[in-house]
Amino acid sequence: MKRIGMLTSGGDCQALNAAMRGVVKGLSNNVDELEVYGFYDGYKGLIYGKYRLLTAADFSGILTKGGTILGSSRQPFKLMRVPDENGLDKVEAMKQTYYKLNLDCLVILGGNGTQKTANLLREEGLNIIHLPKTIDNDIYGTDVTFGFQSAINIAAEAIDCIHTTAASHNRVFIVEVMGHKVGWLTLYAGIAAGADIILLPEIPYDIDKVTEAIQKRTNAGKGFTILAVAEGAISKEDAQLTKKEYKKKLEKSPYPSVSYEVAERIREKTGTEVRVAVPGHTQRGGSPCPYDRVLCSRLGAAAAQAILEEDYGYMIAMINNKTTRVPLGDVAGKLKTVEPDSQIIKEAKTMGISFGD
Repeated sequence: MKRIGMLTSGGDCQALNAAMRGVVKGLSNNVDELEVYGFYDGYKGLIYGKYRLLTAADFSGILTKGGTILGSSRQPFKLMRVPDENGLDKVEAMKQTYYKLNLDCLVILGGNGTQKTANLLREEGLNIIHLPKTIDNDIYGTDVTFGFQSAINIAAEAIDCIHTTAASHNRVFIVEVMGHKVGWLTLYAGIAAGADIILLPEIPYDIDKVTEAIQKRTNAGKGFTILAVAEGAISKEDAQLTKKEYKKKLEKSPYPSVSYEVAERIREKTGTEVRVAVPGHTQRGGSPCPYDRVLCSRLGAAAAQAILEEDYGYMIAMINNKTTRVPLGDVAGKLKTVEPDSQIIKEAKTMGISFGD
């Protein structure tokens, strides 16, 4: 008999169900008896004992279903050691739920914050397997996270659609892509959809360089320009501020997001009409693309193998197209960012894409 718990935490993405299915199929085909307890709404379900015993029917037909059948919630890592409003010790509560169900292992699907709490529970003595989920692709220690490729497809399609209207009206268009701290999604979607300018959190932009790139296209007889701008894109001036100073500036900003500020600066400097399009949470939604379905099936099967071998305390990563076990303690709390001098950035610049630097 194997008893495992399973939860999805943090922001959702398209392939969470596919990953859970991969784990369960990998186990059910190799053990005589299996019990899978699903915790509702991420760590909240583990803390407050909200769960149910899942059946084979729960995992049937979910390979192509987006979102998560278990629900999710954000439980900030920095608050995990802080008692709740009723004085409950959340870490102890999670451990008690784990031991009450006599679990052999807890499979946790989530991003960076989720991973830090998963590592905390590992340090507390629980058997943990983590699966790397995020459309941001910013988890250290794995080449790719599930949800990333599906989000690229949606963001790129949004930019594709903007191309035709931008060309028709000879306008500058900004498409704001998700990514507060890292720019992987914006970078890949921007290149895939032929964006002319890509602004990333890792490469602070000079608005004069941005307007120069627009003017260069205009002088070449190209009447429109497409900018792919990450949510966390930042100017060179703002990059000089402390985190506290920048946060204060954002709180007082009249702009809904950085894209609107960039649009206003372009208007001021060029007199050009600028439009902003924000795909927003559509980038998290819909069905997982075939690439993510395969990725999740492989990661899920690899997680099942680790559980069968009772080898715990790992993130199941994809490195050089091979699944591998990476110690949670080695990667938790680390962020995988776009390197400004990386090969992909240099290649993009060779093709004439401006990064505003």
